[in-house]
Amino acid sequence: MTGSGAPVIALDLSRLLSRAASPTPTGIDRVELAYARHLAAGERPHCYAARGAFGGIGLLPTGEAEHFVTALAAGWRDGGAAGDPRRIAALARRLRRAALFGAGPLRRSMRRGGAGPVYLLVSHQNLDRGRPIARLKAMTGARFVCLIHDLIPLDLPHLTRPGQERRHRRRIATSAALADAAIVNSVSTRDALAVRLGPGARDLPIVVAPLGSELPDLAMPAAYGRPYFVCVATIEARKNHRLLLDLWRRLAQELGDRAPQLRLIGQPGFGSEQIVDKPFTRTAAVTEDTELPDAAMAVLLRGARALLLPSLAEGFGLPVVEALALGVPVICSDLPALRESGGGIADYLDPIDAAAWRQAILDYSTETPRRQAQLARLANWQPPSWDDHFAIVERLIDDLRQAGL
Repeated sequence: MTGSGAPVIALDLSRLLSRAASPTPTGIDRVELAYARHLAAGERPHCYAARGAFGGIGLLPTGEAEHFVTALAAGWRDGGAAGDPRRIAALARRLRRAALFGAGPLRRSMRRGGAGPVYLLVSHQNLDRGRPIARLKAMTGARFVCLIHDLIPLDLPHLTRPGQERRHRRRIATSAALADAAIVNSVSTRDALAVRLGPGARDLPIVVAPLGSELPDLAMPAAYGRPYFVCVATIEARKNHRLLLDLWRRLAQELGDRAPQLRLIGQPGFGSEQIVDKPFTRTAAVTEDTELPDAAMAVLLRGARALLLPSLAEGFGLPVVEALALGVPVICSDLPALRESGGGIADYLDPIDAAAWRQAILDYSTETPRRQAQLARLANWQPPSWDDHFAIVERLIDDLRQAGL
């Protein structure tokens, strides 16, 4: 639904504003960024919103918001110099100040379109604080659509930081009470959300829209020398880096200079200081990159023997999709969400079976039949795309509008 009379979509950019100083994005950052770029490039009436310092939801100036998104995307793709970190931080500060005084302008902007404007929140940012959302709905007649990325803090709280279980419980309660529809990234997340909503909950429409990949597909350098593997994941307990580090310690002892390298790409997360052994990760066997821009990460991925993802829990396997989209084999945990992302292509292993992981790493270090078989499976694979994702979301928004007529 486009053109005059179409409802306004108000996309909340609070997550991106809070992450303006970060040199690289997380998976959730990538999702909010993709939504912002999609709206800016499309024809649907839209505006941008964010939480102010006192919790209210305010309007962001459209031109400044889109300039901020463009600059942030450039910085995350090509590195700090391309995006000018100081300018990005200054833009974020101005936008946060605008949100502080923008509650009235946001309501007026949302009412200018057709009936049933939509407030769209695609991160978990501030979802645990539902009163401002309830006020916005009451004063504008807006539908509220949220994107739930996973239920891990509720299902496996020991793998998350203290307080996340309680906070996520409030997020799901807000969704149950206020959302007119929910988007999820996988069938696995949908099923987990349905369990938490419970049989007594109202009939909340939930659509599954797999995430796409926007990593640049850059040419691979001619030679890489020593074979290496890449793990792309925030360094935290649930990503199970310890399995890989223990394996590489043994491989380095057994094989010396003949051992492949392990490249860890990801920002430090909860408890990272207890996971990564700094003296070991500064050796030739293991290196850690915490601020690698997307262009450099794509080049590094292209030359890897495989992506390794031994996670203990996932809502969606975005690194799996990104690697496969670049033609890179994947060895990952045998989890329902990762099987959705990797289909019949990836090699799936028990995340606690160290012997199986060791054998897979050795098999993929050279051109064995096992690695060649995955490359053959990958030859005709079509990755999920953001175009497909947004087609599902736009149908959902149009269905909500039709239901409200």
